[in-house]
Amino acid sequence: MSALKAVILDWAGTVIDHGSRAPMGAFVEVFRRFGVEITIAEARGPMGLAKRDHIRSLCRMPRIAAAWRAAHGREVTEADIDAIHDAFVPLNAAVVAEPPYCTLIPGAAGTVAWLRARGLKIGSTTGYTREIMAPLLPIAAAQGYAPDNLVCAGDLPRGRPSAMMMYRCFLDLDVDPAAACVKVDDTPPGIAEGVAAGCWTVGVALTGNECGLSLEELEACTAEERAAHRARAAWALRAAGAHYVVDGIADLPPVIEEIAARLARGERP
Repeated sequence: MSALKAVILDWAGTVIDHGSRAPMGAFVEVFRRFGVEITIAEARGPMGLAKRDHIRSLCRMPRIAAAWRAAHGREVTEADIDAIHDAFVPLNAAVVAEPPYCTLIPGAAGTVAWLRARGLKIGSTTGYTREIMAPLLPIAAAQGYAPDNLVCAGDLPRGRPSAMMMYRCFLDLDVDPAAACVKVDDTPPGIAEGVAAGCWTVGVALTGNECGLSLEELEACTAEERAAHRARAAWALRAAGAHYVVDGIADLPPVIEEIAARLARGERP
């Protein structure tokens, strides 16, 4: 592992909140409060972006934009996006601390312990704001997960898919070059930030947003259904630039070993 220095993890759907389900109800509810009905599938579309950017992306979807015009008689404005975001944040913050949304994904604590035992630093980035993360941090720590840093949406001028949050991680963790780091994420924008930064990237297919199922729902799937979910999620993550795709964080160690071996041979992302 001497060639590798850090693994930088996303939060919801990657290490916590199987299926990345906490924001979904909050998105649906906040748009309803503004007179617009949106679906869970629509809400999931821009997942991984900073929440304000996520809301802007939703408002630009043709069907949602038409519903907004029908409800308000005009196009959505930046002031409207600010208002929706301001209403969304406390809704999401109230939900993230509730089970099962605050529960670590199976294998997360063990994988992080495995990484640390091999001398790797653990960074983290998220599309959540600090207000949303505040109640979640101590709950995650009590379950055995406390990364070495946290970079949130809104901390920097630009979030995903830019590399800015990754650059902050490099500085916080005192690691370089980017090729000595691995980004793990369950969304295309999260993979894209790792690619933009020059890191190795690993997509998480079955525990994250692209699949969108709770642990219980996933376990109830047939082998064929599970394979279909895996294929669909893997396609989206690889299209965003993922070098590897795993089912969940529990499957990360062999990939980390392979990346370390590739680095030792002089390969780069």
